[in-house]
Amino acid sequence: MSFRNFKMVDYVVFGRGAFNQLDEILAPRRKADAPMIFLVDHFFQGKPLAERVPLRGKDEIIFADVTYEPKTTQVDALANSLKEKFGTVSGVIGIGGGSTMDLAKAVSLMMNNPGSSADYQGWDLVKQPGVYKAGIPTLSGTGAEVSRTTVLTGPTRKLGMNSDFTPFDQIVLDPELTKDAPVNQRFYTGMDCYIHCIESLEGTYLNEFSKSYGEKALQLCQKVFVDKDYWDDESDDQLMMASYAGGMSIAYSQVGVAHAVSYGLSYLLGTKHGIGNCIVMNYLEEYYPAGVKEFKYMVEKNKIEIPEGICKGLTDEQFDTMINVSLGMKPLWENALGKDWEKIMTREKLRKLYEKL
Repeated sequence: MSFRNFKMVDYVVFGRGAFNQLDEILAPRRKADAPMIFLVDHFFQGKPLAERVPLRGKDEIIFADVTYEPKTTQVDALANSLKEKFGTVSGVIGIGGGSTMDLAKAVSLMMNNPGSSADYQGWDLVKQPGVYKAGIPTLSGTGAEVSRTTVLTGPTRKLGMNSDFTPFDQIVLDPELTKDAPVNQRFYTGMDCYIHCIESLEGTYLNEFSKSYGEKALQLCQKVFVDKDYWDDESDDQLMMASYAGGMSIAYSQVGVAHAVSYGLSYLLGTKHGIGNCIVMNYLEEYYPAGVKEFKYMVEKNKIEIPEGICKGLTDEQFDTMINVSLGMKPLWENALGKDWEKIMTREKLRKLYEKL
């Protein structure tokens, strides 16, 4: 058996107010005449957080429109415009939710790799390290701050740039940054973490490494969404650590059915990742009975509306597009259903599942 030798984030700082150290953290990474580029979720335009970004010299803040998840075209346009304007940059700093952090990782890689980001969608296709990159989450749950992938929607598929060059060089985990997150959004990203823990812990790829992190992340999600009747600072701290541990758990395992199916939704319909996972999870009793039961309890307890009927009226061609994208996620299906997954999850069965959503 061969063991994965995986790359982790080089430096991690955790704590309330840690964002205030950003200037000091970036100082040794600055190169003469090469600016730091801060990719910030457009949610923060005109808000106090944007004013706290430590700009020096030619540094720039680019407010990233993450209404939809990152596309390869968006990554390429950003990287090309930075190359034209500056030649090179000292680093790319992503401040926001999973989409903003994925965008930052991808732009960093494309500063030093030729062609289009679509050429690197897959496993271990990136050949050169990117420029320095740091991730600062303002939402907790996606695990994008620690993962070795940056998930992009390309011309033909939704697939990550999975490589050892993808993880951040530095992450700043400051729970204070998540406190103003809209309630629904906080729930959807929190459930992204919960769902990938369920998928990882019940998958065939599981070992003690992923199990240890996955169990801890799951426990923290339960503390926040099941045990508590109110939201406080401790909830923000716990969910941020759940996101980190959940991301770590996937490093050595894989996600499963909910993620594989939701990739199809986001590719065709532009459904955001967290909400897409929730829409799918509602119908997965056959695969994760206990997880789905608890998930439904959390939805009810937290008074969250999960959209329904989003696949009504789709054409056969549109269903086929989603099915093709979903079945392309081979490692996810194998983790969920084992080596013979193709006999279990047929196109017909997947179509029936999509029709329920």
